[in-house]
Amino acid sequence: MNDTSIQWVYSFGAAGTDGDSTMRNLLGGKGANLAEMSGIGLPVPPGFTITTEVCTHYYDNGHSYPDALASQVSDAVARIEAETGAGFADPENPLLVSVRSGARASMPGMMDTVLNLGLNDATVAGLAKQAEDKRFAYDSYRRFIQMYGDVVMEVDHGLFEDALEELKLRCGVFDDTGLTGDDLETLVDTYKQIVLEESGEVFPQDPHDQLWGAVGAVFSSWMNA
Repeated sequence: MNDTSIQWVYSFGAAGTDGDSTMRNLLGGKGANLAEMSGIGLPVPPGFTITTEVCTHYYDNGHSYPDALASQVSDAVARIEAETGAGFADPENPLLVSVRSGARASMPGMMDTVLNLGLNDATVAGLAKQAEDKRFAYDSYRRFIQMYGDVVMEVDHGLFEDALEELKLRCGVFDDTGLTGDDLETLVDTYKQIVLEESGEVFPQDPHDQLWGAVGAVFSSWMNA
């Protein structure tokens, strides 16, 4: 199953699409539908699907990936970069992606979606500059840390919520919208400290590490579904 001729990753987007709606067993319901919509010309943001066969390989081979998977994922990311003009880990024009689990049919217990993967201490500044809105950028970053910490690193979601409520109390505001960009930058530091204390690991700053962590979490969630 480590044959480099096997296609483990199927891309979709304006630059070209692999697969269609008939491939639900291989691409999962979401992946097959995205391929179909992209293939008929609907405006689908570029992306890629890792096949269900990778998950089978993962569990049949001691939680290891096929030899060719890393290069195929790298090629698929490069394809998204070329189509969007943004770059993974580019501090000036960062590429942000979402990671979603999928199966042939809906399966309760599978991994929740992780949004804004690619944000880190450098790219958040690029997002703030692009959006001309520091508050938006740091709110996106703290939400990403919270989602990733909960879903991928198994940190109790409630700890992040408690930290948010404590910050609002200190700042004298009742709603999240009352927090400033500087307040949310402070909250980001608090969230990263929570991740370190609860998981024993530093929150990953390399977007590629973030991506592979999320991929592993998807496969782990299959066994809990």
